[in-house]
Amino acid sequence: MLRANYHTHTTFCDGANTAEEMAHQAIDLGFEALGFSGHVDPGVQMDWEDYASEVLRLRSTLRDKIDILLGAELDNLFDPSCCLEAEYLIGSTHFIPVDVTLDGCVDMNPETSVRCCREYFGGDWYAYCRAYYEFESEVFSRTHCTFVGHFDLVTRFNDELHAFDEEDPRYLRPALETMEHLVQQGVPFEVNCGAFNRGRKAELYPRQSLLQALHDFGGEIFINSDAHEKGLLDGGFETAVERAIACGFTHVNTLRHDAHGQVEVRQLALDTL
Repeated sequence: MLRANYHTHTTFCDGANTAEEMAHQAIDLGFEALGFSGHVDPGVQMDWEDYASEVLRLRSTLRDKIDILLGAELDNLFDPSCCLEAEYLIGSTHFIPVDVTLDGCVDMNPETSVRCCREYFGGDWYAYCRAYYEFESEVFSRTHCTFVGHFDLVTRFNDELHAFDEEDPRYLRPALETMEHLVQQGVPFEVNCGAFNRGRKAELYPRQSLLQALHDFGGEIFINSDAHEKGLLDGGFETAVERAIACGFTHVNTLRHDAHGQVEVRQLALDTL
């Protein structure tokens, strides 16, 4: 089993459990590393100082049991200077930039997405998706992220709405162009299990056809549960490993502190998990 997760939410943002509860769950699961990634975006207000203080306290008190990392899930709209203490950043695009910020949230609820598509894109879902990927293409240059979070989040409600065909060239072309652009910039992608492990989507992010394209473009991956509660800290890992191997990936990236306390990227062979 994969024994690390770097996309972890707590009661400091929109999670159900405290950071300490998540850390002890990780230890019980035999994790070697746990990265906390509190939200920094327009929809979730988090007290950064309290959050960072608690994560660093846990790192100190649990150092003999697990490697704790201080991260942040930084939205594409935000300036990285708001979380300079973070040891790693997830670059995520939760919003399409429209006149009223929260109107452009792609994962708030189906009604918000439908309203945004109707009011800003004339009901054209492919234009809506294209705008999302045009903004997503800037996520690395804007956030300087360690890896890209849930790349195709724009599909969050599509299992329910059936608003667009995810294999239609009008959807795939901008998605693939953006993916290739980000791979060329050298930024890895996460295989995000969050919506899958909560029963909200049948596919992981990115969906299988996009994950295959990521491999073919030469991309690198992390695997994360996007856990918002302790019971799902390793949720979806087995499926993610199987699907990554099916696409031809041979290894997954992890983050750990080295002997000098600096965060380094390590690789684990997928066939050993």
